[in-house]
Amino acid sequence: QVHLAESGGGLVQAGESLRLSCVDSGRTFSMQSMGWFRQAPGKEREIVAAISRSGLSRHYADSVKGRFSIFRDNDKNTVYLQMNSLKPEDTAVYLCAADRYTRSVDLYYTDQSEYDFWGQGTQVTVSS
Repeated sequence: QVHLAESGGGLVQAGESLRLSCVDSGRTFSMQSMGWFRQAPGKEREIVAAISRSGLSRHYADSVKGRFSIFRDNDKNTVYLQMNSLKPEDTAVYLCAADRYTRSVDLYYTDQSEYDFWGQGTQVTVSS
């Protein structure tokens, strides 16, 4: 069983930065593609960023390109989301997700149905 624990959320002003972390308790982190999603009140959950097992293939939602960066440390079983130039519309609960096992080292998923494990989420609030 895999347990994902997010941290790093908080209340910031527009233009500021936050770094989210997600620690994976499992033993197969390096075999899993990972993703960050977010869900704002009254809105559907959406993909923010995804990263392959190797860390070399990454995906970003158009709304965060150039501002957010996803990266991973397989030695620490941790995936990060660096968020710069935050905007009020980035306000949401941010959730970490993991695939059980990803065969290809360079594959990532953008569809939430592809992920098997989810964290509880961390709140990010950006004031104007």
